[in-house]
Amino acid sequence: MTEEKKPKRPQQVFTLVIEVGRCAGDGLPKGATGAALMCYASGVDEAEAVRETVALLKTADMAPLDVSGYGTLEERLANGDEIDAEERALMQRALAENSVVVAQVTPFYD
Repeated sequence: MTEEKKPKRPQQVFTLVIEVGRCAGDGLPKGATGAALMCYASGVDEAEAVRETVALLKTADMAPLDVSGYGTLEERLANGDEIDAEERALMQRALAENSVVVAQVTPFYD
């Protein structure tokens, strides 16, 4: 019996926006009820990128509530998104480091 090896799928970078609630030690500003985090996360598919990002945020004492995926660089460009050099550099960093880069935190207030 011969084992067939699955071809290794390349890592891609996905743009995710994660809404988080409050949790002790989350580092959000006093008075904030939660926040939205724009992240660039690497993964072989969006589901893996989401799982890794949620796991990372939980280890950082954050309380992820909802995740919205906006696709890869190519998908975003196809949708007409304008992506500047700084954003592309953050995406490249996430890919090179096989990591999650939190690019922006927007606190929510009542």
